[in-house]
Amino acid sequence: MDALAGLLEGPRARGAFMIRAGFDPPWAVRVEDRAPLTVMVMARGDAWVLPDTGEPLRLRAGDVAVARGPAPYTCADDPGTAPQALILPGGECHYPDGRALNGSMDLGVRAWGDRFDGATVMVIGTYLWPGEVSARLLDALPPLLSLRPDADGGPLVPLLLVEITRDEPGQEVVLDRLLDLLVIATLRAWFARPESAAPAWYRALGDPVVGRVLRLVQDDPAHPWTVAALAAKAGVSRAALARRFTDLVGEPVMTYLTGWRLALAADRLRDSADTLETIARQVGYGSPFALSSAFKRVYGISPQEHRTRAA
Repeated sequence: MDALAGLLEGPRARGAFMIRAGFDPPWAVRVEDRAPLTVMVMARGDAWVLPDTGEPLRLRAGDVAVARGPAPYTCADDPGTAPQALILPGGECHYPDGRALNGSMDLGVRAWGDRFDGATVMVIGTYLWPGEVSARLLDALPPLLSLRPDADGGPLVPLLLVEITRDEPGQEVVLDRLLDLLVIATLRAWFARPESAAPAWYRALGDPVVGRVLRLVQDDPAHPWTVAALAAKAGVSRAALARRFTDLVGEPVMTYLTGWRLALAADRLRDSADTLETIARQVGYGSPFALSSAFKRVYGISPQEHRTRAA
């Protein structure tokens, strides 16, 4: 598995919150849903995404934006427009004063706003639970990013526009998978850009020494690696590897290896029914107890608690 595939294998939407939003100016929506990841596609018109901290982001037709939670933000036709609606966890909608909208902005199946064929049309897909997106992916993303139309997900966007308002058997599963594909296509294009600020370990893959070591531990995390063994594989001394790895990746080799193993364990606890003993063996721990101890030290909860929460 290459490093990018390992990073992007995480999105697994399960009953994602998805809507086609249509508005005529002036409009603004405050988002406080604490969702781990939201993707917004501008199908028509312009919009602003205004985080509470950081620079505002202007979107034009064809652009795709990705917001990493749980920080709140506002979407609006103009930065000066006051919010008319508030989105809370689980897709619950209120007026800004706290009164429930009670469906007053519903426009049909998964359609919402003040006019279905408005001057602005956005397709919005939200992962509802942290377990649906791996921590490794979230940690690699800025709070807010966007791509210009030349990298907007290709044929997925027109297909999503068609599918989002259909009411067919199994439609939620279809939309979940389309959202996963759109996010993966968008982030793959973003990571390929020089300005993407990809994580240090991802950039270090281009180094002939550190890149080889990263691939070794990513491809075979169960191997009983030591710094000396990795240095021998890379053709450098132990001290040279330790210094170069820390300089490029920002942490020591074994610290990175531990984090990689535990991240893999977290994903497998979420996505499989394998026993803790099996997962421990797969990611390089000699016993379930050893994995549990390391997992709790880093994540603050036991593997079983993590599995329960993700479920």
